[in-house]
Amino acid sequence: MPAISVFRLATRAVRPTGLFRATQLPRARVQTPAGLALGRPAFSTSMKLRSGQHDDETYEQFSARFEKEFDGVQDVFELQRNLNNCFAYDLVPSVEVLTAALRAARRVNDFPTAVRVFEGIKAKVENPDQYKQYLEALESLRQELGVPLREELYPEDA
Repeated sequence: MPAISVFRLATRAVRPTGLFRATQLPRARVQTPAGLALGRPAFSTSMKLRSGQHDDETYEQFSARFEKEFDGVQDVFELQRNLNNCFAYDLVPSVEVLTAALRAARRVNDFPTAVRVFEGIKAKVENPDQYKQYLEALESLRQELGVPLREELYPEDA
């Protein structure tokens, strides 16, 4: 069955059958689906809106902003969203930011996210020595909150 016949069948099925009928276009003005798509671009023409308020932010301002955001976390979704935003930048978060994130994970009782914070640090640092420095700086907090590393949970994967 040709494509135009299927289109005609489909348009007949949606025509109103009541007392009042919509005015019908003459057959010459009806466009086929392919004809409708030809006049439009295949991509979005709208511009993505971006917030330019953090463009010239220093590392200290970045750290203070995320510490404040993690201190105000009230649920798991907000914690994970803030962590995604924090790790999306081309820098490794400070120890203070990570401390606030781990305390927020404990506050909302999210153990898996607390373990994943250390995996995120490991992925962000440039070399294993930097990762060891972060572990040393956060060791007391890790012991206090009872957050093991992935290497401790799954030693054969390390």
